[in-house]
Amino acid sequence: MSFKDLLKEKLDGKINIDLDKFPTGFQRIGDIIIINLDSSLYNYKKEIGDAILEIFKVKSVCNKFGGIKGEFREPQIEIIAGSDDTIVNHLENGIKYRFDIRKVMFAKGNLNERARYSKLIRDGEIVLDMFAGIGDFSLLIAKLSKSKKIYSIEINPVSFVFFEENIKLNNVNNIEAINGDNRKIIDDLVSKGIKADRVLMGYLPPPKEFLPWAFKIINKNGFLHYEDILIVGNEKAESDKIMKMISGIAKDYGFEVELFHLQDVKSYGPKKHHYVFDILVK
Repeated sequence: MSFKDLLKEKLDGKINIDLDKFPTGFQRIGDIIIINLDSSLYNYKKEIGDAILEIFKVKSVCNKFGGIKGEFREPQIEIIAGSDDTIVNHLENGIKYRFDIRKVMFAKGNLNERARYSKLIRDGEIVLDMFAGIGDFSLLIAKLSKSKKIYSIEINPVSFVFFEENIKLNNVNNIEAINGDNRKIIDDLVSKGIKADRVLMGYLPPPKEFLPWAFKIINKNGFLHYEDILIVGNEKAESDKIMKMISGIAKDYGFEVELFHLQDVKSYGPKKHHYVFDILVK
């Protein structure tokens, strides 16, 4: 029986609404379930939340009522049933993540992309993760690749505290976690003679204003991973336009760029998909 059918069965006759507007799916992170309620159901949050608690026996049920907002990439999530404690312990690809789902962004839909990165890393690489969050990508790279060193930068102080905790939880020792603004930190790293063989720019909306700093620190023949949104059916034209923009910035720093691979990550909305540009810097 589908998630929607389970909800219909639990709530049929208890609330006077169009049951077809129930959510068709959910995300489970640790022992918390997150749903996206249609606004027409907001008056019945408690009843719906309680029904989900009864079905799945989890700690809490939350509703995601908006997108990620602000410089600190904070999720818009509210508790609708269960415990007020929204700190979770989540296991993915063998990595332990601990964080507060109301205060810290964690894109569960990027699961396969996190695993993909760890397979791309060449032995001995120095990696720079420009938007490290709670260590989504850095931790998996540290665990599964033979990278030499990972410099992981995160500006959100709440995310950074959990990131440091997650480094300890996973017993990794080749990550240097740094709290602050990418631009200032990269300038400081470059002044110390530090260069990276691979730069991750895992951030949406697309972080094009940070591209100059990626090119300041990357080595020749290194790889840049840049994220953007493409319209379904027009991917070629749009990706060409984005590569032209990136190429223009690269030239200012003495580089040429080549699109090595274009990775479709997940749907991002009606007729939109989240893509990663794997770019060879020459």
